[in-house]
Amino acid sequence: MYPRLLQKPLQGNHSFFLFGPRGTGKTLWLRSRVPTGLYFDLLNQELFFDLLKNTHRLEEMIPKGCKEWIIIDEVQKIPDLLNEVHRLIEKNRYKFILTGSSARTLKRKGVNLLAGRALYYKMFPLTAIELGSDFKIEKSLKYGQLPTIHAQDVKPEDYLHSYIYIYLREEVMQEGLTRNAGAFARFLQVASFSQGSILNITEIAREVSIERKTVEDYFQITEDLLLACRIPPFTKRAKRKTVSHPKFYYFDVGVYRALRPMGPFDVPEEAEGPALESLVLQELQAINSYFAYGYDFYFWRTVDKHEVDFILYGPKGLIGIEVKRSKKIDAADLKSLKAFQSDYPSATLYLFYGGSQRLYFDRIEAIPITEALQLLPKLLEKK
Repeated sequence: MYPRLLQKPLQGNHSFFLFGPRGTGKTLWLRSRVPTGLYFDLLNQELFFDLLKNTHRLEEMIPKGCKEWIIIDEVQKIPDLLNEVHRLIEKNRYKFILTGSSARTLKRKGVNLLAGRALYYKMFPLTAIELGSDFKIEKSLKYGQLPTIHAQDVKPEDYLHSYIYIYLREEVMQEGLTRNAGAFARFLQVASFSQGSILNITEIAREVSIERKTVEDYFQITEDLLLACRIPPFTKRAKRKTVSHPKFYYFDVGVYRALRPMGPFDVPEEAEGPALESLVLQELQAINSYFAYGYDFYFWRTVDKHEVDFILYGPKGLIGIEVKRSKKIDAADLKSLKAFQSDYPSATLYLFYGGSQRLYFDRIEAIPITEALQLLPKLLEKK
């Protein structure tokens, strides 16, 4: 098992939510870090139906005066259980860990999220730091960084295809998020062509042959299931006219590559560029969350085609990051970063590229991608 960077939740005695997509290692992390915890798995059908019929049964299943962590896995399966958890925190001062792979049902039901009685954390796919010497960028770009991918007895292609099927069957259909699994499956595939691109929902609706409103709902479903995110354009104190639509990314590059069809008419570079951006983004998001840096994520694109892949904006400052696959850097690779620097002189600017040496271009620092991913905590911490 790889050591995870997520440490903060267990440093206190405060109940907390731990959300993250299926397969990111939430359960394994908890079982290793909280071996004496009282564990309730709502994927266990007998337990699920018992608590579904009567949420007050939970109190009867907990020893009186319990001082251990009480873990409820996949809590979104029974949203009303949160009311009982809230009551037990207030009544008995129990401390709970509540995990889930979707907050959609909880939001839709309008249940209270413990009214501030629980903190919120998120688990991501493995990072380059967590993988250590096992991190191989070519493998990550092809198969992603879900923990099971790096198990020695697993065939990555088979795991990723079954992973997508499980999400369609268990998360989407069983929770009744959509009545048409076929249309949703087509949507997931068509949406993969928008990875790292500005969204054109009307065009996607035309490709999938469904209404635009339905496509908008599908995008919301993927976000609520933590399968994907949309990155908005950076427009704060804009000096130039910028685009208004967000960019789209699946949460893990391996999931994206499994969804992205590749045939004889598909050029490999069309998938490899977005794959590299996706890997950098998921690493940035994980480090930002685990170290509580507080950055919000954007991209910057002007109507005259200047674009910086990722803009991080928060209490620690403003960072611009451009990602290039090429091993060499020419003037064109720096053009957008320099334009952003002109508009935002206080920004810290990085170019992550496929070369092997650190290079400096005025105030722009170019760092080899593999090295940059290992240094992300230091780069985001800034001065």
